[in-house]
Amino acid sequence: MNKKKMIRLTALVGVATATGVVAVANQAHAATTTTTETTNQTTNASVESTQAAVEAAQSAFDTAQASVDNAQANVTSASKNVTSASATLSSAIANKKVATSENIASATSAVSSQAVVVASASQAVSEQAGVVSAAASVQASAQAEATSASASLSSASANVASATSALSAAEAALTSDQSTATNNLSAAESAASSTSAAVSSDQAAVDNAQAAVSSAQAIVEVQSSDVINMSAAYITALKNYLANPSSANAAALQEVAKGADYVKELQQKFKSDASLDVVDPSDPAVQEALSVYAVNLINQLRNQCGLTTAFGASANANVAALDFVKKYYDDKDWNIFGTTGSDGQGHNKNGLDAYAVQLNTSIAEDAGSGLTTWVNGKATMATTTLHNLLYAVYSDIATMLFDDGGTNNWSHAQSIFEDGTILGTDGFNNVYLGLAFDKYGYAHYELYNATEGNQLGNNAYSLDVQTAAQTLLANAQATLASAKASLQRMTTNLMVAKAAVVAAQDQLAALENSSASDSAAVTAARTQLESAKTSYQTALATYQQKEAALEKANDELANVQASLEAAQATLATAKAKLAELEETVANLTNADQLLAAAQAAYEQAVANLTVATGNLEAAQVDLAKAEAQLALAEEAVEQAEARAEIATQVDQQLNGSNANDRQSAGQDATSLKTNGRSLTATVATASATNPKRGADQGRLPQTDADNQEASAMALVGLGMLGLTTGLYGYKKKKLTE
Repeated sequence: MNKKKMIRLTALVGVATATGVVAVANQAHAATTTTTETTNQTTNASVESTQAAVEAAQSAFDTAQASVDNAQANVTSASKNVTSASATLSSAIANKKVATSENIASATSAVSSQAVVVASASQAVSEQAGVVSAAASVQASAQAEATSASASLSSASANVASATSALSAAEAALTSDQSTATNNLSAAESAASSTSAAVSSDQAAVDNAQAAVSSAQAIVEVQSSDVINMSAAYITALKNYLANPSSANAAALQEVAKGADYVKELQQKFKSDASLDVVDPSDPAVQEALSVYAVNLINQLRNQCGLTTAFGASANANVAALDFVKKYYDDKDWNIFGTTGSDGQGHNKNGLDAYAVQLNTSIAEDAGSGLTTWVNGKATMATTTLHNLLYAVYSDIATMLFDDGGTNNWSHAQSIFEDGTILGTDGFNNVYLGLAFDKYGYAHYELYNATEGNQLGNNAYSLDVQTAAQTLLANAQATLASAKASLQRMTTNLMVAKAAVVAAQDQLAALENSSASDSAAVTAARTQLESAKTSYQTALATYQQKEAALEKANDELANVQASLEAAQATLATAKAKLAELEETVANLTNADQLLAAAQAAYEQAVANLTVATGNLEAAQVDLAKAEAQLALAEEAVEQAEARAEIATQVDQQLNGSNANDRQSAGQDATSLKTNGRSLTATVATASATNPKRGADQGRLPQTDADNQEASAMALVGLGMLGLTTGLYGYKKKKLTE
């Protein structure tokens, strides 16, 4: 709170005396209430009045601010005008300095010379305009001829279209029945061709089925008859060696085995038909037959040796064998025996280890010459007939028995006859054999230990070879019978289809003999079409010629128009140069007048700037006054609001007291002290003799209720006696903010 407010409020508070308060306290409570309400109304009216004064002062301030902004814009504009006039004056002074008679004469001469140039350029423009006009006439004529040629071409094209349509109609009349007959013939020929293809397909199926029957018959015969018999001496020596593979036992086994003529055994026992067809060794049916054949041979040998556990064969084991041989022999070009028998790479032991880990099982591998024969010490692949495949299996197993001494230490025989272990490796309690041939023709016999986990025993083959072979034969014979029946049906259908072709050919020949008149119409329509085409070609040539002439005329017109535009540009440049020279002559000739005018304009601009600057300063003064008035009005509002707040507090205090409180307040008035100061003046005396009131009235906005304000102030002093020490403390705080 500022100093001015502090003086006013202090004057209001210090106007009550003990005597005055006692007198008022003894009055009726109703009179007191009326007086405080009047005071509140008066102070509220004062707040509204001073607020209106603030709004009026704000409006005056805004108006003054707008006047300052406008005056500032005028000063800026006048300053720019002075700058421009100054530049013009400088140019006029410079022009005056060079406005000598010699310079004027020289400039006048230049004007005359440039006028000649302008005249020459104007003549060139006129001449080129004539050239353009002539070229435009030629172009218009060429355009008309091209348009006419285009119309003729369109007419000729329409004639060709009409003749083509007439020919199509005549040909349609000629070929309508022929087309039907031709279509019938094509359909009959297509049906005959399809049926013929079906006959060929069925014949191939019959041939394949016949071969399958032959193969099945051979398998039945082989599976039921081939046996390898071992001598009692061999069996005894083999058992001794398996129980104790010592050098002595190995020598004894070799001694017994060397006299066995297994080749003669093969010749006597192997009865497969050598005329059987060529087969694929990886075909599942062939694999099944070979693996079952091999396992039965091995199991017969194991039975002769007194072993009760048998090897098994399964589709899963065969698939694993094919995969292993492809991955670790074929793909790696791993030749197990080589080309001479002594240059081979042997078993792929790393591959066996890796594949055992992959399948999570134990694996042993035997290998034989398979389909390879040796001619002059070189390996040669035999034809893969079923006969050769079966013979290879029989030969390999027999060789493992009787010709496996030396460095191999009878390892092949051990793999066949050991029980629960193979070559010293445990984990062969459920052996399944998978058989596969590599790309060199060598046979690989993979022995797996089958478990539920690796599922190598799943999809097991029946080892009841007689029943299986008979079933295979029965299936093959049923397939052959079905193929023959289908072939018979297709053969009959082919005969019917060929008869339909002959009938369609006869129908077409009859129609061709009865279409002479239609042929004549077609000939006439073709002659008319050829004539129309000739006319069209003539019209086309004419059109192309006229189009070429039009294009040439367009190019010529564009060229001369470009030349005209260039001449016009030259003329415009010459005229601009002439105008510039003429302006120079005028400036030099009128140098005195131009200088005087520039001087006058400059002085006027300076004078205008002076006036604008004065107006700006005056507006700024008015703005400062309006700002001061606005500040005073805002201060008056703050004071009026403070008075209203005090009056409200007093009213609330008085209205909240009962009669006993007022009596007590009157009794205690004579001894009331406020912050150590006694109230010694009456309300009336304070109102009449306050020396600062006049000064306040001169500084602050006044309302039309000054007398009421004085009474209100007296009532405020009266109300102080009703306040408690806490309220007085609050008033003290307000005075010292």
